[in-house]
Amino acid sequence: MSKTLFDDFHEVSAKEWKQKIQYDLKGADYNRTLIWNSNEDIAVKPFYHADDFDELPLTSGTQASQWDICEPLFVQHVEKANLKAHNALKRGAESVMFVIPSDAISVDALLRNVSLENINLHFELQFLSPNFIKRLLEARKGSTGSKALGPGFYIDTDIIGHLASSGNWYTNIHADFGQFSEIFKSIHSITVNASVYQNAGATMVQQLAYCLAHANEYLNFIDSEHDFSKITASKQPVNMMFKVAVGSNYFFEIAKLRALKLLWRTLAKAYNITLDCHVFVTPTKRNKTLYDYNSNMLRTTTECMSAILGGANTICNMPYDAIFHKSNDFGERIARNQLLILKHESFFKMVNNPCDGAYYIESLTQQLATKALELFKDIELHGGFLKQLKEGTIQRKIKESAKKEQQNFNDGEDLLIGSNAYPNSNDKMKHELEIYPFVKVKPRKTLIEPIIEHRLSEKLEQERLKKES
Repeated sequence: MSKTLFDDFHEVSAKEWKQKIQYDLKGADYNRTLIWNSNEDIAVKPFYHADDFDELPLTSGTQASQWDICEPLFVQHVEKANLKAHNALKRGAESVMFVIPSDAISVDALLRNVSLENINLHFELQFLSPNFIKRLLEARKGSTGSKALGPGFYIDTDIIGHLASSGNWYTNIHADFGQFSEIFKSIHSITVNASVYQNAGATMVQQLAYCLAHANEYLNFIDSEHDFSKITASKQPVNMMFKVAVGSNYFFEIAKLRALKLLWRTLAKAYNITLDCHVFVTPTKRNKTLYDYNSNMLRTTTECMSAILGGANTICNMPYDAIFHKSNDFGERIARNQLLILKHESFFKMVNNPCDGAYYIESLTQQLATKALELFKDIELHGGFLKQLKEGTIQRKIKESAKKEQQNFNDGEDLLIGSNAYPNSNDKMKHELEIYPFVKVKPRKTLIEPIIEHRLSEKLEQERLKKES
């Protein structure tokens, strides 16, 4: 064939499409009828066209077929956690995240017979201890012969994230950064836990900007203490991990993750480093509900789909009953199976760069990245992320965004099925509560105002619980 299929059709410009739509509207206002504005102040159009771009976006390089199914395990009893890790790996999990509350646990017992070469292991430490990390590295060396952290071994040491969510340093700023420096020398790893911003109600632009500013605090410190040029010259690998929460705004969340990687490459280039990032994604807590809780499965499914298409490296799903039940085998199995179905039955492991060339997603990606970069520059202009946390600026802006979103929920503009839309009056939950599902108020002295995670339906649920007989 001398002609391609599309040579048989004449090109239709964006202007022609718009004229046709306006004709079909029969006098209705195009902008008011078909264009809506998101919380990120992005005007969403009814159609997108190549004419919207000065030049077509380049291939993103997203490896959407390479994501891991991760199982979260809270380590309360070491032997039980080890057994649960083995069971999860046998039943389809490809990586495990150990949430460790204390440095008193036995690393050898926790990792007994767990392969340290063939799976990814994540360690979320709720304390700061260079000695404990040395024990982890010794365990890795004993199993693999390598004492380097390497791919597949991720340790969360986010001292700034701890400050943002708790309001306090582990000890104080100098001691914490001193220990962080010691840890970085051992593992060359940086973790930014940005999920707290989403769960507290920040817009996507804020999430991306705060994530970038959060990371920049670490890069500034590391460059001044250890000199990135020396690290790069020595060819020592550096792990950069972003922990991100995604919501149910399907296409926007895809674009958010793509924008995060784009922004990270821009920031890394400013430090003359070529360092890719590992994106670890969990579903948001913000839209999860106590009543009609099975709807949470639908929410987490679409959120995990956004994570996959957006290029997440690791996805850690949330059980549908996580907000009111203790950890249980059934909820964990359902959460794991959701990801297994997406990967192996829905074929979400088959295609890389699946969103490349989708004009809507490409446009959202560029707009989110541009707006986030502007906000990031403003944060840096006014002293940086830590300074704005101390002054309360970050907290105030997140609360303003959260209040607006909460009002939309209260007014019925943002709907959660079973809560503010189509509630089942026969649904009773008072006797189902194994854990407290609302924001816990525990007065204490803090250095800064902490960023508090808060679900949209909490007030409504508390009122319904009071009325249950």
